[in-house]
Amino acid sequence: MQIHWGVATDAGGRRQANEDSVLAQPPVFAVADGMGGHARGDMASRAVVTELAHLATLDRAVQPEDVSATLRRAGEQIREAMAGDESVAGTTVAGAVLTEQDGEPFWLVFNVGDSRVYRCTPQDIEQVSVDHSLVQEMVDSGTISADEARRHPQRNVITRAVGTGSVPEVDFWMLRAGGPEMLLLCSDGLFGELTDEEIAETVAAAGHPQEAAATLLDRAVQGGGANDNVSVVVVATGHDDGDVESTAARGAEEQGSTLPRTGAGR
Repeated sequence: MQIHWGVATDAGGRRQANEDSVLAQPPVFAVADGMGGHARGDMASRAVVTELAHLATLDRAVQPEDVSATLRRAGEQIREAMAGDESVAGTTVAGAVLTEQDGEPFWLVFNVGDSRVYRCTPQDIEQVSVDHSLVQEMVDSGTISADEARRHPQRNVITRAVGTGSVPEVDFWMLRAGGPEMLLLCSDGLFGELTDEEIAETVAAAGHPQEAAATLLDRAVQGGGANDNVSVVVVATGHDDGDVESTAARGAEEQGSTLPRTGAGR
C-alpha cells in the first residue's frame, strides 16, 4: 500500500514566529501547536514531533501504548527544559500512524489538545478527533452551539496539552485505511480561518494531497494573514498510482522536507 502526502506550514502573516511543527515520516504523520512564547512553544512542538519520528523506525505495527509512551517522554523533555523557569511551555498534537489490526491496514489516529484530524471523502468531511478545549466542553454541555464556539473569546483555552503538567490522557481512534478518503491533520490556525465546508471543498478539488495542503494554507492566510500559525498535513493511501497521483511523480521539490521543519515560517 502506497502513502501519498502533502505538508504546508507558515507563521500565518500576523505572528512573528511559527510555533507549530509538522511531521511526515511514513508511516507517522503529526501536527503539533506549541505554546508558551516564541522559543518555548517552538521547543515544545519540536520535542513532540522529534519523539514521534522514532515510531517510524519500529519494525512492527505501532500500537496506542507506543504513542502514549512517546508523548510521555516528550512531555518529560519539555518539563526538563523548563526547569527553573516560572513560565510554562507545552503543545497540542494530532496525528495518524498507518498500522495493522488483524492483518488489515488501519490508521491509528490520536490527539491531545485542540489540533484536529479530519477524514475527508469526495462527498463529505468528518472531524475524527475531539477538541480538548473549554469551548468544546461548553458545546458538549449545551451551553453554546458549535458555531458560537468558533467566535467565543475563550476558544483558545485548551484543557489538555503535552508538557504543561501531569501526563495527559491521549485519545485514540482506529480507522480502516485504503479507501478513497484523505486524512487531514491541522493546527487551530486552519479551522480558525476556514469552515469545515471550505476545508472539504478545497480537499475535494485537489488532485493530490500536496495540492490540498498548499491550497488550504493559501486560503487561510489570504487577505492579510491568519490570526495564528497555520499547519496542514494531508495524507492518503492507495494500492497503485491510479488511486492517487504518485508522490514520486510530483517531484521532490514540490514535496519539500517531510521531516519536522526547523525554522519554518520564521
